[in-house]
Amino acid sequence: MTDTNPYNPYNFAPLQSTGRNETDTANTYAPEDMIKIYEQQFLIPVPEEKLTEFLPALKSFYDIDDHTLDVSAIIFDAIADASIIYNHKIKVGDYQILGGLIEEAIEYDEDNKNDKDAEDKDIQAYTLDCKRTFFINEVEIPYHFNLFIYGDGYSTLTKKETVLEKMYWFVRGRFEESLLDDTEDNDSLDSINEQLASLGIREMDLTTIDEVISYVEDSIIDDAMVEALNKLLDAAE
Repeated sequence: MTDTNPYNPYNFAPLQSTGRNETDTANTYAPEDMIKIYEQQFLIPVPEEKLTEFLPALKSFYDIDDHTLDVSAIIFDAIADASIIYNHKIKVGDYQILGGLIEEAIEYDEDNKNDKDAEDKDIQAYTLDCKRTFFINEVEIPYHFNLFIYGDGYSTLTKKETVLEKMYWFVRGRFEESLLDDTEDNDSLDSINEQLASLGIREMDLTTIDEVISYVEDSIIDDAMVEALNKLLDAAE
């Protein structure tokens, strides 16, 4: 934060109000500007000793009240194309399918065959390299993963190259006992935060990283990507 303006020490974005509310107690703003006001509550770095001063300064700068802030949160949830996770803004970008479907051979236990095994043999399995772009505080970060498709189901295997991918393995290694032997290969929290800092992204604690990865896992495959995958599968049959 740079104190370049004594009247705007937190460098709030200049916004034009649309008028006053019905009781003439606060300014009103366009929906897109209400979103900017909401985001600044969380995204502007504030020294700990200034935390109690920050929110009153924001309300004074925009001449708004607590009700306006409540409304800004509702508008953000309704129309914003991003999420706020603690002090970070995260947004889903485009997907990219890298290459074509690779047919996989599934091994079955010939000594323990049953009717279900016979049915499963008619189901083809494929793998496909994919990428989804995410933005953390407007910084673009790719997320590569291998998609395994079997019948109506699928699973993903994340690579370990970008900082977002390393965050995934860091979280998974903390919660899955089956990976405990491999956690030495995972980046530490300090290492992850060093990599985030090199991208100009504020450091994250464990809770924030957990929430970010939960968001990523819920977002890597959307309806548009499912439609594209179905077209590939139809063409392969």
